[in-house]
Amino acid sequence: MKLIRFGKEGKEKPGVQLEDGTRIDITAFGEDYDEHFFGTGGIRRLEHWLDRNRDESPIISQSERLGAPLVRPSKIVCVGLNYAKHASESGMEVPKEPVLFFKATSAIVGPNDDLIIPKGSEKTDWEVELGVVIGKKASYVEEADAMDHVAGYVLHNDYSERAFQIEKQGQWCKGKGCDTFAPIGPFIATADEVKDPNNLDLWLKLNGETLQNSNTSDFIFNVQEVVRYISQYMTLLPGDIISTGTPAGVGLGFNPPRYLKPGDVVELGIEGLGTSKQLAKKYH
Repeated sequence: MKLIRFGKEGKEKPGVQLEDGTRIDITAFGEDYDEHFFGTGGIRRLEHWLDRNRDESPIISQSERLGAPLVRPSKIVCVGLNYAKHASESGMEVPKEPVLFFKATSAIVGPNDDLIIPKGSEKTDWEVELGVVIGKKASYVEEADAMDHVAGYVLHNDYSERAFQIEKQGQWCKGKGCDTFAPIGPFIATADEVKDPNNLDLWLKLNGETLQNSNTSDFIFNVQEVVRYISQYMTLLPGDIISTGTPAGVGLGFNPPRYLKPGDVVELGIEGLGTSKQLAKKYH
């Protein structure tokens, strides 16, 4: 299944995108895509409900705004430098174990919402990433069992303000958690729809120019490894997102570096997970 949420910001309702691209409103199902839904077999309940109610569910206009396809999770855990070429372009060593940081959940927006360049920013950058949505509480899991804890996968643009991230003292979170810095979606593809998350094409364009074009087979640490690793240090709750890192082609890696300016259009996608598009605007 493909899980969506739609409607005005802050008033989104749950829906499903069907195989032919039709979007249907499943508000009558009575649940939203939150921790309780993912952690208590909600995907199975929804499948059974759709078997009986799909044809009677209202159709959503294709012009309707899409929000993030899940209710704000407890955390977004990000894996830094998880593609060897990206580590190289960042001038950093290939990590011997996953580099972790948090991204503020207040940064989450819909897949096609505007990117707001933060106040005082001169180095806002892009990062196409595969997001892993947790479906079952994970604590000290083994790698062989890691996929049992995954509900599905989602497209994420891990926007980053490089001066805030690197040039200011402290941790990376300063440059990662600004408002609008986590557009998620257009949908969550449930795990059964993704044959191998460690072999997916992903790409990003800036103003029509392809700058990132890679495959998750270039992961340094694959999905199973990062789920296992993170669960050794914190409990992953249903609905949490693991963002698995970005390939080469970010603005920081160019010589000279390239950063976003108002009016820029960023488009990105992952095989089987759809596309998203953000217009950069100045904070005011």
